Amino acid sequence: MTALPSFAADIAALLAEREAGVVDVAVLQPANPFLDMAGEDLRRRIFLTESETGETLCLRPEFTIPVCRDHIASQAGTPRRYGYIGEVFRQRRDGPSEFFQAGIEDLGERDTAVADARSVADAYALLMRVLPDTPLAVTLGDQTLFEAVLAALGLPRGWRMRLARAFGSREVLEAALADLADPPRNGALPAPVALLALDGDTEALAAYVAEGMEQAGLPATAGRTPADIARRLIEKAQLRSIRLSGEAFAALKGFLAIEAPLPDAAASLEAFAADAGLLLGQALENFRRRAEALAGHGLPVETIRYDAAFGRPLDYYTGLVFEIGVAGAGRPLVGGGRYDRLLTLLGARTSIPGVGFSVWLDRIAAVREGK
Repeated sequence: MTALPSFAADIAALLAEREAGVVDVAVLQPANPFLDMAGEDLRRRIFLTESETGETLCLRPEFTIPVCRDHIASQAGTPRRYGYIGEVFRQRRDGPSEFFQAGIEDLGERDTAVADARSVADAYALLMRVLPDTPLAVTLGDQTLFEAVLAALGLPRGWRMRLARAFGSREVLEAALADLADPPRNGALPAPVALLALDGDTEALAAYVAEGMEQAGLPATAGRTPADIARRLIEKAQLRSIRLSGEAFAALKGFLAIEAPLPDAAASLEAFAADAGLLLGQALENFRRRAEALAGHGLPVETIRYDAAFGRPLDYYTGLVFEIGVAGAGRPLVGGGRYDRLLTLLGARTSIPGVGFSVWLDRIAAVREGK
């Protein structure tokens, strides 16, 4: 086990000041919540193992899901804030697979604009505590606004779901948009699968998929379940019959091209909506309220940029997404966002809104060392 960097004590002090004292989270976690909810990018990077009873486990690849699971198990009241500092384990392209993260998970605050702004402000304050005098840049995205545009354009539910899932990856989103502009032919699926998919028979298709997986020696925990695969195949078959009008497609591309400093972003969105003849309603009002709340924290809002196409590759995000890094540098030091459906999916009996962020301590150390 590697040692915490020396500045971890400064981070722990800030977490305490922000009323998010450090909690202890088990290193060994059930794998299924990550396989089901964390997103394709994380799923293929986690380290899996198996318990004596055959349960699929994994080394903790991030903190949000474990913190939320522990909150549900403890039956703690809300609102409640949890801080953490510890190791996570996942394969990376640019560093060791065992590294430290810290962060705050903010659960149960019903005023989402206030909680969103506080999360960004907490993350910014943390970086300023350990990287004083370092110029920082903040990038914001908003999945709720994106989904509001999709709904206002009249896209069918299946397409809205596919594009919403793709929001965290520019490459996947571009591929989805290409399919929307020019749907592929149905003949891509084998005949038995195509017939079941076109009939919308989820149960029969899931059984067919399960049989194929068993014959191939693939465990059901290798990735998506047969039922998940069946639903996706049915969705794809139905989506192939939809083609977006040229006007609506141009409006969607126009929205995704919006980039503006935060003080100008609401006006840019209002102008887009007026030109496209779309009503964005509560999503735009929440965006405006969040921007006002951020300014109220004293952040240098001129360094905060809204990018309509910006997302983060975790499936559980539902609203705000953000990253903070050194101005002009490539890799983010902080990533975070809102995840209002996650706790219900993890078993909470009532809806619990949530927002949080994580910081990469090894990346902070590299900046401190001038690398």
